[in-house]
Amino acid sequence: MAVWGKVLGFLFGFMFLKIPGAILGLFVGHIFDKAYSQDFNQLGGFGRFFSDQNSLKQQAVFFHSLFSTLGHLAKSDGQVTPREIQIATALMDDMNLTGQARKEAQEAFREGKSRDFPLLDTLKGLYDGCHGRRDILQVFLEILIQAAFADGQLSQEEYVVLEKVAKPLGFRRRDLDYLISMFEAELRFRQRGGQQRGGQRQSQQQSTYTDKQSLDDAYRILGVSASDDEKVIKRAYRKRMAEHHPDKLVSKGLPEQAMEIAKKKAQDIQSAYEMVKQKRGFK
Repeated sequence: MAVWGKVLGFLFGFMFLKIPGAILGLFVGHIFDKAYSQDFNQLGGFGRFFSDQNSLKQQAVFFHSLFSTLGHLAKSDGQVTPREIQIATALMDDMNLTGQARKEAQEAFREGKSRDFPLLDTLKGLYDGCHGRRDILQVFLEILIQAAFADGQLSQEEYVVLEKVAKPLGFRRRDLDYLISMFEAELRFRQRGGQQRGGQRQSQQQSTYTDKQSLDDAYRILGVSASDDEKVIKRAYRKRMAEHHPDKLVSKGLPEQAMEIAKKKAQDIQSAYEMVKQKRGFK
């Protein structure tokens, strides 16, 4: 008991100093107490220190759910490939996970690969921990979609898992398809940006991506069509930016370490809007 008390005090101290990794440090001990990892609402392990659903608990649940579900997604086709391990490792790098926090993320990933992994219970815990906030849950789903596409394509097995994830989080199949379509457009749009910065060699390699296709993807990223008027497009742009605005997401409980994903989304939305605005002559 004394050991856990010291750990908790240490982590709270770092949290108040806003040092990256504080919340993840809490996540280290908090969610891997076996009793607590099965049900984030029961009083076991670090769970005994939380009698209500505060922001720290919410963030711990988010990270455990993310990496364990990522492991489950990687195992969906029967085996985890080196490429899928690389994807999980890259995500840990993006979130600046180091030391013990990284080990715990790896453990969560391994937990998700197990045959008896309680996916639905894990997602229910996430939904309850986030109080059903759709924008936070959407970022969670978008991270998984991004991971599924890391090898360049989405397999049928991965799609089935994403469907299983989306439903208990409150997303219908058409919502999932919409998010997948948007991410595919973002991938191509980012390639366009890389093409413009990469010089002639890269330009030759990606010359099949035309200006018209780029504009079509810009509309898709904004969630509008070329036939929509300026008012509709501007309203859609503001809505999309609000969904991925870093300050708003953090205030609603998204861990700061997951903000890089939202920032990239916001950059894509901004770039897409700038292109549409230029082509349409908006002010």
